[in-house]
Amino acid sequence: MGELQLSVGRKLRYGMIGGGPGASIGAVHRRAAALDGDIELVAGAFSTDAGRSAAQGRDLLLSPDRVYGSFADMAAGEVDVSPQSRMDFVVIVTPNDLHFDVARRFLDAGFFVVCDKPLTTTVRDANTLVDLVEKRQALFAVTYNYSGYPMVKQAREMVRSGELGEIRKIVVEYSQGWLTQAIELEGQKQASWRSDPMRGGPALVLGDIGTHAEHLVRYVTGLQVDSVFAELTTFVPGRQLEDDASVLFHCAGGVRGVMLVSQVSVGEENALGLRVYGTHASLEWMQERPNYLIVRPDGHPTQRYARGNTYLCDAAKAASRLPPGHPEGFIEAFANVYADFARDVSARLSGSRVEDSPQYPTVHDGMLGVKFVRAALESHRTGGWVDVMTDCGEDE
Repeated sequence: MGELQLSVGRKLRYGMIGGGPGASIGAVHRRAAALDGDIELVAGAFSTDAGRSAAQGRDLLLSPDRVYGSFADMAAGEVDVSPQSRMDFVVIVTPNDLHFDVARRFLDAGFFVVCDKPLTTTVRDANTLVDLVEKRQALFAVTYNYSGYPMVKQAREMVRSGELGEIRKIVVEYSQGWLTQAIELEGQKQASWRSDPMRGGPALVLGDIGTHAEHLVRYVTGLQVDSVFAELTTFVPGRQLEDDASVLFHCAGGVRGVMLVSQVSVGEENALGLRVYGTHASLEWMQERPNYLIVRPDGHPTQRYARGNTYLCDAAKAASRLPPGHPEGFIEAFANVYADFARDVSARLSGSRVEDSPQYPTVHDGMLGVKFVRAALESHRTGGWVDVMTDCGEDE
């Protein structure tokens, strides 16, 4: 992939909300954004505690006058920064309950946005952000980072070009084991806010990793999940939200799907996998073996596609940074989301045309993820099938 060669002719500048001391995902975002050397962090409100925010700013060697005690102060302050130094976009890596308020504030202030998933905790707020992005003609990315893997892009090209034939069935699984015990009751920070419905939202496993699984299905196949039948379980005593979910889903054209997501699967780390079955062939991709895509043509030997080779599609080749045989992984995939977003930001700033269908997940993708979660919760409550787009209505 190499350098981004941004059309604006300079590095892009961003600020971060959240990602303070002890927050692991903020560091992941910073590393991913910095990987290609064309995006730099210039400002931040890293914590709701002004002292902790200032400490994080010092650790990151930021100018003290660009480190803020709240996101509201940062939105107001960055508007007054000179155009030569002002940030181009903001990155939101807070707990879920703040995503909407922060995104709305910075969109209103005229900034582009990158937001961690899920987009919001309610359908109403997700719809509001979609409307606001359209009204402002803003650029907005949601970091469903698994779409950045080269072999996911290869899978997408093969499915959408018809190499698998007509799609019949989709199986997606995301299993983790880190919440097998009630570590949130012991003060573990990441578990505490995710399992608190006031901060993480109405769902735990569905919001945290189920949205990743739903987006991966849609990104690769181009098929939207139309309806769901969900069984949710809370295995760990004392936990307020579900930690395991089994979801049947339907897509257009009679396509059937199965989703298994769990954070109490003992021994699992990040077992995200996708299998797509067509009339001519099937494919399989596993996140813990991300550099390979397995393709099984009907009546022919199984094939293994490997990252970095010249026989891959253009999107897969463009998403690779190293020659074949040198492993690439999570940070690189995350960086591809930033790189694709950065190209659009640079194009917009330089007055160039921005593609109508970007490679990176957008606010619309984030909205569909929120609606998927809401439909699964409603299905579990009612014990029946729920239409993702129409039966959910507004949040109760």
